[in-house]
Amino acid sequence: MNGANAAEVVTEKNSQQHKTADHYYSAEFLVEGVEVLYQFKVWDAASSSLNVLVNEHSQIIPRLKVGDTLDVKYYSSDASYPSNYQKSAIRHIIKNDEGRLKGHFLVGLEILES
Repeated sequence: MNGANAAEVVTEKNSQQHKTADHYYSAEFLVEGVEVLYQFKVWDAASSSLNVLVNEHSQIIPRLKVGDTLDVKYYSSDASYPSNYQKSAIRHIIKNDEGRLKGHFLVGLEILES
């Protein structure tokens, strides 16, 4: 496979993941050391990662680290995209100190495999 074809395959894969990500409305996962299953609203799926909204007082915030991988169950509002588990990596954790999202973190999850 030459370089141009490899780039096309990667672009197509990313495009397909993005189209799938657009259909998710929530994400659910367990964090080591916490025995509660957490479900979070997907706030923004318009970038290369899905951002989930986490309250700043949530006990899982100190346990989340950029680079961690999680088995995340994604839920869709579209019946043609049933809920499923996908290996995902935490790409960023951003605290919002103002505006509509004040008091929350945006946690970026990148789906590693489809």
